Amino acid sequence: MHTDTERCVRAVQSKESRFDGVFFTAVRTTRIYCRPSCPAVPPKPENMEFHPSAASCQRAGYRACKRCRPDTSPGSPEWNVRADAVARAVRLIQDGVVDREGVPGLARRLGWSTRQIERQLLAELGAGPLALARAQRAQTARLLIETTPMPFGEIAFAAGFSSIRTFNDTVREVFALTPGELRARAARRSPAGPAATPGVISLRLPFRTPLEPSNLFGHLAATAVPGVEEWRDGAYRRTLSLPYGHGIVALAPRDGHIACRLSLTDPRDLTHAISRCRRLLDLDADPVAVDERLRSDPLLAPIVDTAPGRRVPGTVDPAEFAVRAVLGQQVSTAAARTHAARLVTAHGVPVDDPEGGLTHLFPGPEALAALDPETLALPRSRRTTLLTLVRALADGSLPLGPADDREEARARLLALPGFGPWTTEIIAMRALGDPDAFLPGDLGVRRAAEGLGLPGTPAALTARAAHWRPWRAYAVQYLWATDDHPINLLPA
Repeated sequence: MHTDTERCVRAVQSKESRFDGVFFTAVRTTRIYCRPSCPAVPPKPENMEFHPSAASCQRAGYRACKRCRPDTSPGSPEWNVRADAVARAVRLIQDGVVDREGVPGLARRLGWSTRQIERQLLAELGAGPLALARAQRAQTARLLIETTPMPFGEIAFAAGFSSIRTFNDTVREVFALTPGELRARAARRSPAGPAATPGVISLRLPFRTPLEPSNLFGHLAATAVPGVEEWRDGAYRRTLSLPYGHGIVALAPRDGHIACRLSLTDPRDLTHAISRCRRLLDLDADPVAVDERLRSDPLLAPIVDTAPGRRVPGTVDPAEFAVRAVLGQQVSTAAARTHAARLVTAHGVPVDDPEGGLTHLFPGPEALAALDPETLALPRSRRTTLLTLVRALADGSLPLGPADDREEARARLLALPGFGPWTTEIIAMRALGDPDAFLPGDLGVRRAAEGLGLPGTPAALTARAAHWRPWRAYAVQYLWATDDHPINLLPA
């Protein structure tokens, strides 16, 4: 969009928050860059230039606006919708792969050369992988500076910087403030705030409005695996397996943001944990574009208008969700939770949770690949399906991650015994983040479709749903919402 100057100028002049993170406005006269919804008086059009990323602005010599804080805007929804290699590269960089494995590690995961990655990202985002990772490190550093009492030396390495000097130089260049000045400004903004809990990072996760929390948090709470997930004191809490350690996160819907409390055994996992939480809650979606498309169908319009802004619940771990999808085949939600809880108790890694009732990390594929099938209280065919799945996940023959091709993953899933269209599509929807995944054979979808006057057979409903593309996964959420199942209700 950043190449459509006229449209960008209109968005800036109307302060449309919908485009925050989609493009950035750089002001030539002040040498700062802003999000489109910046509350400051809009600059003259001749003084504006538009960039596709914060990293592109920083590369061109602009610093972040201190008022609208463009570095903390929601991510562009484009990277979740698109499935090409550039989008997959962006999702991996957001996941912290460049910080952990460098550009060569990113290249290996994508099957590209480092030169190809540089060229493609520069062409589309105005910045290469190192610049994109640097911008993300700067944002992580700012979060730690403003929300924790950690010493700056520890923050530098936790944010992914190779030295304290690089950390200091980057913060000054991006924010036009030293780390000490950033912390002092934050203290002045909230001088009476509660004392920080040692080891806990509190932050706000932004999103594009509107956001309907009922099905989002209702789904997570209703399907929560005991010991791994819980709903407590108005927040969804769960354990996280992370690259450098583990963590516990609490997520609660608030007016205009999601309140997030993270307890990490290693602060270097902050970027990765935030990325997972955003995918879990689908916070980079563009609800206006989604609802506008679905509302154009006169039979869907009434339920869209009743509660606009529904999101597609995701997952913090695609492999975990794939296992849980198999455990949930042809059984009730309660039975699926029971099966998952047994696996967790027997094979999960214990954790300490002083603030609640979380007890374990969900076991990884490597731990489950060696389990004795006779210990599973499942039909024999389901045992075969589960063991085949976890072994494929453990040996890498079934990659399910932000960089993996969605259609190839579908094909590999369908080739496994016991995998039909429903299981494959629910994994594509929630684990792979495909906004166009569709479940025409799902009983709840079919029942809702018939109640609305939509076709009731899978083939006819699929044909009708072609008009909803590329947002059919969101249409499923609206169809499910016509039922009074607990997944559609925000817990008390």
